[in-house]
Amino acid sequence: MSKIEIIGLGAGDVNQLPFGIYKKLIQAETVIYTRTLDHPVIESLQGEGVQFEAFDHMYEEEEQFGAVYERITSALMEQAKAAETLIYTVPGHPMLAEKTVQLLLEQTEVEVKVIGGQSYLDDLFTTLNIDPIEGFQFVDGTSFNRSQLDYRHHIIFCQVYDRFVASEVKLSLLEDLPPDYEVVIVEAAGSTQEKITRVPLEELDHTMEISNLTSVYIPPASENLLHHSFNRLREVMATLRAPGGCPWDRKQTHESLREYSIEEVYELIDAIDSEDDANIIEELGDILMHVVLHSQIGEDDGYFTIDDVIRSITDKMIFRHPHVFSDTKVDSVDDVNRNWEELKKAEKGEERISVLDGIPKHLPSLAKAFNLQKKAAKVGFEWEDVSGVWEKLDEELKEVQEAIKNDTQSEMEDEFGDVLFVLANLARYYKINPEVALNRANNKFRSRFTYIEEQLKEKGIDIKQASLEEMDAYWDEAKERE
Repeated sequence: MSKIEIIGLGAGDVNQLPFGIYKKLIQAETVIYTRTLDHPVIESLQGEGVQFEAFDHMYEEEEQFGAVYERITSALMEQAKAAETLIYTVPGHPMLAEKTVQLLLEQTEVEVKVIGGQSYLDDLFTTLNIDPIEGFQFVDGTSFNRSQLDYRHHIIFCQVYDRFVASEVKLSLLEDLPPDYEVVIVEAAGSTQEKITRVPLEELDHTMEISNLTSVYIPPASENLLHHSFNRLREVMATLRAPGGCPWDRKQTHESLREYSIEEVYELIDAIDSEDDANIIEELGDILMHVVLHSQIGEDDGYFTIDDVIRSITDKMIFRHPHVFSDTKVDSVDDVNRNWEELKKAEKGEERISVLDGIPKHLPSLAKAFNLQKKAAKVGFEWEDVSGVWEKLDEELKEVQEAIKNDTQSEMEDEFGDVLFVLANLARYYKINPEVALNRANNKFRSRFTYIEEQLKEKGIDIKQASLEEMDAYWDEAKERE
């Protein structure tokens, strides 16, 4: 079987190269393949007659680094099949942030042997005066997700080849850190060419000293810079509930928070109806606070934690979206809704006694009417078309008038309830949520009536003394202003 020997060139000049590896490279009788010529050891060895064939051109030909690494691996495999032994060199240590090495180790057609090379991490820790036991992340600058970063630990970005990669790293970090946050650019750590530059984060990609030997160090961030992180919110809530925390938060229970949780949802709806983004942010934060507080109560009582809550909803979303996370095919939103209901039944693992089961007991009556009829309609219990609902509404209105003539309180309540129930069904036919519609009407009324109050007050008129004609006139003005 053909063999590829992988040699690491270290992170500095040729003086850092172990003598055995230096000797092996000098004595090589065939061309040596290298991921890039941009390395001081390559320059020194070329001066001694060593021939290299590099893959730098592939970086210019491909838009994604992943495609480059795949091409390099394929090219090495083809060359290895035609040679008994092939030498391939990479910057640093082969087992440290080298995707091509990982790809070569995953295949089974060609034998791969990692000979070694010097890792620059020890020199980097020394240069930066940091102890990795305090918490350390080593991140590939060409392939990372912002969600992976833990700013409470030391973070070092490698593979910052050029200003483009530096710019991508900068833009991701600016989502979490201020523009003037100081970061450290380290060039050729531990070598005679070592250079350290401290710059504000916003200037990270302004330097011209970026190369294959460049690393970027992000010092741990203070807690006041992490107030946007979920972990920080969780810590704050735990502190509020802990001994010595807030007396109000410490005394809360799931039951005592019920009314506040309901209020927060309605306040969010108001913010959405007002198209007020700043208020939507605030109200969503209040709802999230309730989720975290309920979860902290669960943790304090020893029943569940926020991790259980997150795991539950994550598992549910994946399970109920097989068209996204599996191979189920859907052609429309209706297909998605049907799958959702079937998967929901399978998830619960039990048959409900009634089709109407599952509607929350404390749901407002209008919303409950809407959901009852929606569930009944799913099994075919509904009018053939909306004209039947309109006819039913006329019928119920006549029955209300008859009940009013009879002047019987319970009968009037029944008949008015029937009218509201039909109106909820009518809204469903037109895909309108009656609770949302009524809330909009309430807000509209409040806005117009407040305008009447303001105008009468400006003119020194007591609203209790104002005529209906005066109030109607201001009502019409309020409508026109809208």
